[in-house]
Amino acid sequence: MYSQKDIYEMLDLSEGLNTDQVLESRASNGSNDLELSDERVIWHVLKDVVTEPMFLLLLGSCVIYWALGELKEAFILLISLFLVSGISIFQEYRSRNAIKALKKITSSGAKVLRGGVAILIPSEEVVVNDLVLLEEGSLVPADGILIKSNDFEVNESTLTGESYAVVKSHVNHDEVFSGTLVVSGSAVCKVNTVGIKTQLGKIGKSIQSVKKERTPLQQQIRDFVRNMVWIGSIAFVIVIGFNYYLSHDLVHSLLQGFTLAMSILPEEIPVAFSTFQALGAFRLLKNNRIIVKQPGFVETLGSATVICADKTGTITKNEMSLVSVYDEVEQKYIDCRKTEEIPLHIIEMAMWSSETEPFDPMEKAIHSLYASIAEIDKRKSFTQIHEYPLGGKPPMMTHVFSNENAEIIIAVKGAPEAILSCSTLSPERKEEVLKWVKSIAEKGQRVLGVGKANPQIYKTLPQNQSEFTFTFLGLIGFQDPPKANMTETIRIFKEAGINFKMITGDFEQTALAIGNQIGLETKNEVITGDQVMRLTQDELCEKVKITTVFARMFPDAKLKVVEALKKNGEVVAMTGDGVNDGPALKSAHISIAMGQSGSELAKSTASLILTDDDLFHMTDAIAMGRKIYDNLKKAIRYIISIHIPIIGIVALPLLFFWPMTSFFSPIHVIFLELIMGPTCSIVFENEPMELGTMSRKPLLKTDSFLSLKQLSLSIIQGLIITAGCLGLGYFLMTKGENIEFVRTKIFMTLLLSNVFLTLVNRSFTMSILDSFKNKNRLIPIAILFSILFMITALQISFVRELFGLVKLNTINWLICISVALISTCWMELYKFFLKRRFFEK
Repeated sequence: MYSQKDIYEMLDLSEGLNTDQVLESRASNGSNDLELSDERVIWHVLKDVVTEPMFLLLLGSCVIYWALGELKEAFILLISLFLVSGISIFQEYRSRNAIKALKKITSSGAKVLRGGVAILIPSEEVVVNDLVLLEEGSLVPADGILIKSNDFEVNESTLTGESYAVVKSHVNHDEVFSGTLVVSGSAVCKVNTVGIKTQLGKIGKSIQSVKKERTPLQQQIRDFVRNMVWIGSIAFVIVIGFNYYLSHDLVHSLLQGFTLAMSILPEEIPVAFSTFQALGAFRLLKNNRIIVKQPGFVETLGSATVICADKTGTITKNEMSLVSVYDEVEQKYIDCRKTEEIPLHIIEMAMWSSETEPFDPMEKAIHSLYASIAEIDKRKSFTQIHEYPLGGKPPMMTHVFSNENAEIIIAVKGAPEAILSCSTLSPERKEEVLKWVKSIAEKGQRVLGVGKANPQIYKTLPQNQSEFTFTFLGLIGFQDPPKANMTETIRIFKEAGINFKMITGDFEQTALAIGNQIGLETKNEVITGDQVMRLTQDELCEKVKITTVFARMFPDAKLKVVEALKKNGEVVAMTGDGVNDGPALKSAHISIAMGQSGSELAKSTASLILTDDDLFHMTDAIAMGRKIYDNLKKAIRYIISIHIPIIGIVALPLLFFWPMTSFFSPIHVIFLELIMGPTCSIVFENEPMELGTMSRKPLLKTDSFLSLKQLSLSIIQGLIITAGCLGLGYFLMTKGENIEFVRTKIFMTLLLSNVFLTLVNRSFTMSILDSFKNKNRLIPIAILFSILFMITALQISFVRELFGLVKLNTINWLICISVALISTCWMELYKFFLKRRFFEK
């Protein structure tokens, strides 16, 4: 990593771009943004709305009324058309803006030199001629040319599809490209292309394309709505043909067909789904510090069955303190917390093998301890001349330094096994060192080996660090205690039926010690990465069912474990903060990155980001996922239950040859839609989480509340409301009442049934009275709106005439209320017997 001083020395620059130059460059070359402009987003939303079947049906009805000269009805439908379209546009645009805002929050950062200072800015703010500082784990924010590099390699798989590292050098004036990943070394590039003009922009490999992938529930809803569109189309044709056969009135037949088709289309469902997801994502961000990059994943959270978590920084505090040293020269163990006699030669070599400006907590601890015990600080007099980045299996890293007197230092640190394999120690001493490694790890400490190489025996530096012959100096142990809330977090996961697994690169003994401290059911069993790779897929599938601790893991092993869990049918959530977590994060159903300690790759790959690195917030995220699933189920059951009587009232009188058939027109249906839409997408979304939500098992991936089995109760509710409304209408019709009176009684009964159904369907387990304990301030507003509409429809002459209604006296109102109560509140008896049956078990 470059220091500020290093940057100036190697570039011989002034101070980078100033504010005026940045603004000028952005005005001339555009911003570094791959998204559509706001104007194009609006046009896309409008296009989606005007091609909706409901919009076309309303437009067709409006044209027919206009052609008949019934301008009042045409005008009202036109207003309704704008209202319905406006609601759809508002909901869709709000959802798109929500996603756009989340993308802005989660966009990767870029470190640039501006006004003489290296600053971190959102990648969208990079402009042409910016000097970008690149280092291991960062994403290249724009296309540019290297002007300085040090052992620099990038992964260009986002452009080429090939995942191997490509060596780049400023000597060859190599280019780097937006979206590619720095896998080792560091460099400075000068930006020459931004935004859609970059190679990434040209080939359309933006993250926006990834977001269009549908979750299982999205696909289920899409299929359900598509099927209902087909059913509505077929019903439209049948009703027109049947009505024309009876009446020989084509215009009237068309209106009847439009009315039925409008009543069948469940256009509220996709609106409700997108609203639930977007608002859920923002609630997680506002209340729980969780950024959901793709709102569709909020619902998926409720299905998570396994959480795989890294140890360092996720389970532990990531507050490393160097607490112990084993000195191989003296063959002695030192507890740094109890003595000041700490072997400087080991700490110094550990320091030289760390980054000059450390960002890793362990390396910060090493530098801090070195500064406190060294009489003379050598760091300012030596310059790094070569770096062998962390690599190998198990990994180690080597740095080479030199000073003005041509003194050379070659220092290494990393996994003790890796350094021992390249050391001069005898097999007996290696075995003894490994015993010390195990002993220190059993204390819950993270153990690194430290060594050095003699520069005088090397005329040139070897290509790979494994070609060095190291003098093994000793071991250093770091204490990173578990977070205080981890035991409670795991308890909540367990209660929710979610298995928790620790996947770490640490030693088996360290991982087991931490696992036991936080209450994991380890059974003192652990699987290493090498063991994972030796197991067949079927063997691993069985092993992951009973294993909770995985140690000495590396990228391929992590990926194999995640794939095995998925093969077992688990819905896998994976946390990660480093470059080596990328493959496993990408494979998991739900990928979670750490906002503070996570690498840019981890954050760009993840579907969720914990902004404060606190895994406890995942319990809130899972609760939110389950709540959204439950509330969406309530909303859709409500939609089905209230759509069925509308369909029945329009179709059944015609099919059964009733003397009266035109109870509802398109105007009646569209006003019912205006009531139902906000109810399902706003009122039910605001429902609080029910008691016991986090005590039940996760949802299965195959679960669907759109199946006939799941919707059977809602269908029964709808049929009973249909029977109540039409039964009342048939009775009045046989008594010789006129159609306006019959229509009024049916319409008011249906509107009252809608009010009672909203209250009944707040919970399918709790009674209405119990559900009022769950406060939802929108329920009274929705009910008041419905009551005001009913009063307006009967008391204001213009509205009454528009709907073809008449006034009702108190007795008739009581009859409508009674029929609506009986048609909906029988569900309360069902809940009562269901609860009693549950307790009897």
